[in-house]
Amino acid sequence: MAFDIQLDKDVVRRVLAKHYKPDPSNRRPSWLSFIGHTKDSLWSVDTFRCESATLVSHWVLVVMDHFTRRIIGFGVQRGDIDGPALCRMFNRAVSAQPGPKYLSSERAACPRGIMIPCSIITSGGPMSHPFVERLIGTIRRELLDQVLYWSSHDLERKLSEFKDYFNHHRTHSALPRDAPAQLAGENNARKASLADYCWQSHCRGLFHTPAPV
Repeated sequence: MAFDIQLDKDVVRRVLAKHYKPDPSNRRPSWLSFIGHTKDSLWSVDTFRCESATLVSHWVLVVMDHFTRRIIGFGVQRGDIDGPALCRMFNRAVSAQPGPKYLSSERAACPRGIMIPCSIITSGGPMSHPFVERLIGTIRRELLDQVLYWSSHDLERKLSEFKDYFNHHRTHSALPRDAPAQLAGENNARKASLADYCWQSHCRGLFHTPAPV
């Protein structure tokens, strides 16, 4: 730091939040937003912790695509995680899918040793990683706060079911009311008509969406 004065990053963040007022006429996108709107160019990676019905902690690594808001996959680890565990979780989440040009991640959640350039964002700042932070909130509110899981295998199964529902059936206001898989070109299912439809169950009856008859 200048003048050999060490400043805490939280102090800098609070000062900027109070006194820095960006020009509202400046609507240029950030670098991450720019490359995130190029298809298959940017994936976001983050981790969160949850507890089973028996109060055993599990870490979940979630990978999402910025352009389509699609969940790429999840990696689950019981107990504490380290660098090798993050790599295993990431490889399990992507399941040998073709990778993007860039990754965006907090330093603690960045998998080591992968051959993809990783952009490190500010830790603990939701506005610097908004899409994946919002996704984690959605997973907590709509799934993990509503159901119990008993083991790592049970958690993986429930997350996989939610991934299918989120990608193929859950509409998004940011995607002209389409599901992420439709924007990604993975979902060619017919849309339901108000005159002739039935209800389709997802995640063992937790969600229901209209489907064509």
